[in-house]
Amino acid sequence: MSAYGDVHVRICGQEIIKYDLEIKALIQDIRDCHGPQSSLLELSSQVKDKFNKVKKRIQDLELMAKELDRESDRQSVQAEADSQRRQMLSNQTAWRKASLACQLAIDNLEKDELLHGGDNQSTRQRKATKESLVESSSSITESLMSISRMMAEQVKQSEDSIGVLATSSRTVQETNEEFKNMTGTIHLGRRLILKYNRRELTDKLLIFLALALFLATVLYILKKRLFPFI
Repeated sequence: MSAYGDVHVRICGQEIIKYDLEIKALIQDIRDCHGPQSSLLELSSQVKDKFNKVKKRIQDLELMAKELDRESDRQSVQAEADSQRRQMLSNQTAWRKASLACQLAIDNLEKDELLHGGDNQSTRQRKATKESLVESSSSITESLMSISRMMAEQVKQSEDSIGVLATSSRTVQETNEEFKNMTGTIHLGRRLILKYNRRELTDKLLIFLALALFLATVLYILKKRLFPFI
């Protein structure tokens, strides 16, 4: 695999991992959520958005796998895409279970409030537990977001590396084209020199034959004039 293609694959993989961490954090928030219904809907909307981004990046991986020249590289990238797709399906299953559990908890809480009413001791305890869970969840989410920001910085650095590699690749290609042109010129010059050498040899041979014919003619004339009876 070329360095250029390898960088693209690594960037795509890093983005998928970043979204995977964010999805897991949101699923944990859903598990810890006890209402209201609007909170569950907001969290579910965020999860859907992350899943759409993961699907897009997995499709990009599969497309890059098809465009690779070597079979081993294609199989390696395709295997990575399949693994990420399985992880996404696992997250979707966890999301559905967490959503169902949260919805059930919200329904039970609403029923309990309707049956007992007021703000009794049990309700205060649940609120205190909920606040504690929310704080814990917020701490986990903040840690995950910090990791996400670090990965985003790595992605940016990788994109900069891609730009440098692209520039270097264009320079190499231009140099290669210049070498090809120079090689063609050298071959043409060599053919012209060989042709000139052959022409020079032919000219020398013709001059020699003409000179020999001229000398033979002169000798013949001298012989006829000096020795007319021979």
